[in-house]
Amino acid sequence: MSRTGHVASGPDRRTVLAALGTAGVSAGISAALGPGGRRADAAPARPRRILRVADPAPSPAGTTLESVAIPTGSGSYRRITDGPGWPRVVRQELAAAKEGREDRRSTLAAFVQFTDLHLVDVQHPLRYEYVRPQTGSAWRPQEALTVAGAVSLVERVNRLSGAPATGEPVSFVMTTGDNTDNNSRAELDWYLSVMSGGRITPDTGDPRRYEGVQNGGSDLYWQADSDQRDADKRLGFPRIHGYLDAAIRTVVSPGLNVPWYSTVGNHDSLPGGCWAPGDPFFADFAVGGRKLEALPEAEGAALWRAVEKGLDPKGEQFKEVLRANARKMRTVTPDPRRAPFTPHEYLRAHLDPRYTGAGPVGHGYTADHLEDGRMYYTFPVAEGVIGVSLDTTDPGGHYQGSVGTAQLRWLERALARHRDDRVLVFSHHTSTSMKNPRPDPSRPGEKRHTGDELLALLTNHGNVLAWINGHSHRNEIRAHGGLWEISTASHIDFPQLARVFELVDNGDGTLSLFTTLIESAAPHRTDVTDLSQTGLAALYRELSLNDPAARDDLAGGPADRNTELLLKQR
Repeated sequence: MSRTGHVASGPDRRTVLAALGTAGVSAGISAALGPGGRRADAAPARPRRILRVADPAPSPAGTTLESVAIPTGSGSYRRITDGPGWPRVVRQELAAAKEGREDRRSTLAAFVQFTDLHLVDVQHPLRYEYVRPQTGSAWRPQEALTVAGAVSLVERVNRLSGAPATGEPVSFVMTTGDNTDNNSRAELDWYLSVMSGGRITPDTGDPRRYEGVQNGGSDLYWQADSDQRDADKRLGFPRIHGYLDAAIRTVVSPGLNVPWYSTVGNHDSLPGGCWAPGDPFFADFAVGGRKLEALPEAEGAALWRAVEKGLDPKGEQFKEVLRANARKMRTVTPDPRRAPFTPHEYLRAHLDPRYTGAGPVGHGYTADHLEDGRMYYTFPVAEGVIGVSLDTTDPGGHYQGSVGTAQLRWLERALARHRDDRVLVFSHHTSTSMKNPRPDPSRPGEKRHTGDELLALLTNHGNVLAWINGHSHRNEIRAHGGLWEISTASHIDFPQLARVFELVDNGDGTLSLFTTLIESAAPHRTDVTDLSQTGLAALYRELSLNDPAARDDLAGGPADRNTELLLKQR
């Protein structure tokens, strides 16, 4: 039976701690990677331990312990206001919480997870917005503001005075995939620039104007700048003069002020997040001058049914839809930046010095990965704590995931090599969304393995503490054997969250893994006339709340949000 309880969201009192400092972690990362980012999966250097003379000052400020965006009003279009924070829940399925642990704790690691940023080129010709009646993921009213929203999330991390349960400085950020939306080179540049810092103009095609579904006159989409009474305006969406011009205006990111790592997702690797890569038809269409913006509902339903059930992994049905509707397409400005990127290009971009930011070089990937095309790796989290980043996308197509035998055997060796370390595993897909055994076209003889098989491997190694992932766009925390599986909501769908993790040794034979959700730095309340960068980030959240297809279960329950997850010391 699950044993849960509430603890105060305020700061813990602790004695003098021996804990890791951010500088020590960074030094260990640099040593592990070596010059030029080489030595893939080398044994990480041990960061220097720093004796703290005084306690850090844990604080709920800037987290959902303090306040959460909530809807206000009774109309169909709701505004957002400041709501009460979510309490912390103690979960004891894997170990019992012992009294006095707050006074014995020493902090082992503190870091942040971003997931499912979905930085979207909303003008991309391969987008299938016209199946919106079948799935809300095809088009969202807030999508034109993904870059401004992601920059505001970076700003939130930079403003944290320390991790909320321990006060420990955050030492890194890990993304767990779907960093981009359309497997587009332009989106990859935007993602890397958001994370590392720089100027981003979220616009492709004609640099003078927007060319997408929000000024095409279709009733199916929110025509934000016009007086047209489209379906969304009939639900209360506002008319915002200058919205589209503001949406494609240059945004400036300060970049994260801590190192960051990258994990790949299906939208990063597959066109549309679901079709096998490498098709020249899709590559040509992506950079071309035609865009389909409407489709009869029956055709859209058939297309989405094939995608949802994995019946069209190579996109043959999708190609036929595009060919059959060629005369109904809108003319747009061709742009080579919309070309799909290959795994080699994805890795090379991460290694580009322009995107190093706070480091490390390659953000987990190294020159050795570039040589063999491998997109999984290990990295040092802290002294005695190792991170493992997996690639769970199936190159054979479909949005559900799996891993090949070569990766599974590599993981077995990595876990054995680090048997004396504590291990945190990161991936895009969850255990329940890895049900795709379709062979990798480049490895036709290799078996693919499901989430159940991966979970069995992880639970068989007592040093694995947690499997941290995304993909579902929903907060969910589950106990498996001796580890926790922690899935975090996306930053595109409401409530637009990321998660802070803190691993501590309780000094009593148990560990605690604290999880605390954070929102972007944008204010909860919006002003639709404020089209500044901050104003757009706030509007991004409000629009996501009001998306007619928005689900109301993505925040999860209290035990899936701000938690203390107990584990037995191994």
